[in-house]
Amino acid sequence: MRIITVGDNCMDVYQASGTTYPGGNPVNVAVYLTEMGAKTAYLGWVGTDIYGEIMIQAIQDKGVDTSRISQKDGKTAVTHVEMVENDRRFGDYDEGVMAHFFLTAEELDFAGNYQLVHSGIWGHADPYFPLFKEKGLITSFDFSDQLKDDRVQTLTPYVDYPFFSYTQDDDYIRQLLVEAKQRGAQIAVATLGENGSLAYDGEQFFPHGVGKVNVVDTMGAGDSFIAGFIYGRLKGLSTENCLELGANTAAKTIGYFGAW
Repeated sequence: MRIITVGDNCMDVYQASGTTYPGGNPVNVAVYLTEMGAKTAYLGWVGTDIYGEIMIQAIQDKGVDTSRISQKDGKTAVTHVEMVENDRRFGDYDEGVMAHFFLTAEELDFAGNYQLVHSGIWGHADPYFPLFKEKGLITSFDFSDQLKDDRVQTLTPYVDYPFFSYTQDDDYIRQLLVEAKQRGAQIAVATLGENGSLAYDGEQFFPHGVGKVNVVDTMGAGDSFIAGFIYGRLKGLSTENCLELGANTAAKTIGYFGAW
């Protein structure tokens, strides 16, 4: 199982404690998949500051291939995080060098050596998804909670597994999943926070709940769910079992501070 993740990374800085943790959707997904046994690579940009060094070393230490991380003159992206009880709230975001991210022809060829490519809404990798599909890659993409973004319509024809973040199982999210499937997705998935998750495969909906867990910090919960689901799909598991694996992976993540 060979997976490459492409796009944003950031240092999550917790305001109250000043503690910093490496993160960003593609980074987190790569780390979680590596922990599950997949071979992974991350392709993105960091700055020439200390955060860039920390990011590269941290990802390397987790076993992710970092040979395609580029250090560019400037700052590594930073997200300021505030904890409200056990839930994380995102504050100011400085995108740093990732604001100008693009892929070279050589990097696109490198990505073509993998089985699946994953990115997210903030990663500046969406223009390349038609090319990923041309190269025969399986694709997944995290649209987060940006459900009104134009890319929900324009990008989903090139995404096998689109993931959305919402709050509950209702007619609105069900229709959104149906439309994503009609545009070309294999399975469209929504994470619903404390209300679990929901998937649609073109024939039926698959709601899945969450078990009782000790919530320390919800940072990375959605990313770890995505990693679990992707891993299950590449292993040939049923949709129900993929949702279960995603939920179990997320349950571990919210038991500690930081994404990983």
